[in-house]
Amino acid sequence: MVDRKALDVVLLDVRGMTSYADWFVLGSGESERQVSAMAEHLREKLREEGFRTIGAEGFETGHWVLLDFGEVVVHLFSTEVRAFYDLDGLWADAPKEKVA
Repeated sequence: MVDRKALDVVLLDVRGMTSYADWFVLGSGESERQVSAMAEHLREKLREEGFRTIGAEGFETGHWVLLDFGEVVVHLFSTEVRAFYDLDGLWADAPKEKVA
């Protein structure tokens, strides 16, 4: 994602905080087109590495794309949508690591 100019990418350790994932990856794009392109690129790269996408939503609009890889769930947002839903604040108790 970072190679696609994703903004403010963070890794949240949600182990023990939710039953459906161990990690959340959050990232933003400056437009819906960029968000969809980042998500498609990430899905393809992880497929090449042998990871299977369990679910994917939001490609149609690009406002918020969710990619479910089982233990890892990726949330890619347009900047405005990320601020509105504030998953960063909702999961503020989760250990956070900034991704370069």
